[in-house]
This record gives sequence, C-alpha cells and structure tokens, in this order.
Amino acid sequence: MAGRIPGMAGRAIRATSRIVFVICGAGSLFTALPFALLRGVDLPAQSDWIIFVVPLGIVGLLSVAAGAAPRSWIAKACKRDRDDPRLFSFPLKVLGGFAAVFYLVAVFAHSVPNRWNLDPGLMFPLCPLYFLKMTYDPQPLEIFFILAPLNAAVYGALGLTLAYARLAFGKQTTVDRSSVSR
Repeated sequence: MAGRIPGMAGRAIRATSRIVFVICGAGSLFTALPFALLRGVDLPAQSDWIIFVVPLGIVGLLSVAAGAAPRSWIAKACKRDRDDPRLFSFPLKVLGGFAAVFYLVAVFAHSVPNRWNLDPGLMFPLCPLYFLKMTYDPQPLEIFFILAPLNAAVYGALGLTLAYARLAFGKQTTVDRSSVSR
C-alpha cells in the first residue's frame, strides 16, 4: 500500500492542476470579454482595446489548452519525461504565487478611495477589470468574491504560461531515476 501513495499523489496533483488550469484560462477569457465587446469605445479612459484583448485571450487559450491537452503532448512540448513530477507541480506553484499576489493587487486597486485618481494606463494591466471601479463603486463582497478572483485567475493563467515556457525553453535538469524509490 505504501508503494501506491506517490503515484496517487501524482494523479491528485495532475487532476487538481488540470482543473485549476482550465478555471484560470476561462477566467482570463471571461475577463477579455468586456474589452472585446466594448471595443474601447465606451471605456471610461480611452485606450486601445486590442492591447488588453489579445494577451488576455492568448493566455486564456494557452491555460485551457494546458488543462485539456494529453500529458504526453505537454511532456513533449516541455522536453520532459511524461512521469516528471515537475510537469504539473511547478506550473501549479507558479500559478498559485501569481494568483495570490494579483488577488491582493485587485483588492488594493478596487479598495482605494476615488480621490487617489490612480492612472488607468497603469491599473488596466495590473487589474484588467479596473474600468468597473471607474464606472461604479463596487461593494466589498463584489471585490472579494468576483473581481479579485477574476484578476487572480488572469494572472494565474499568465503564471502558468510563463512556468510552461520555462519548462520548455529553460535549462534541462536530469533526475536520477535510481535514487527515486518506487
């Protein structure tokens, strides 16, 4: 029974990772929707809407693809062994770090008083749904349970994309299979 635990833990990490990857990717795609629909015309601050839609869409699609692609495809793209534990654990850790930091950024961005007049050019990249703060004052529950989690999902998907880019293009480290107990 003790020999099955590492395999079971690996499956749990893979399943959890895939679910989180798809949720973050969907959050990124959902966040891109207002920018795509408004096309910059009705945004409170005039901006080039394409600057926000394209990166949000690409990161969202890559995250959903990472959650839905077969493990062998991901391993081949990252030039790793299919059973390499870092194939899912490293991107999940990076995703979690990015999500936590940018959750806090969104809470800050939406909680500051309007008199601070934060620059929209700076805030849109840090918190894509910041234009909601400019159009109406969201309630704290909306900030904590809708806006900040969506921001965390967007940047979690970005963290995932960067983690897989590092696995694919970074320096390869080999794992000595004889030292790993089965």
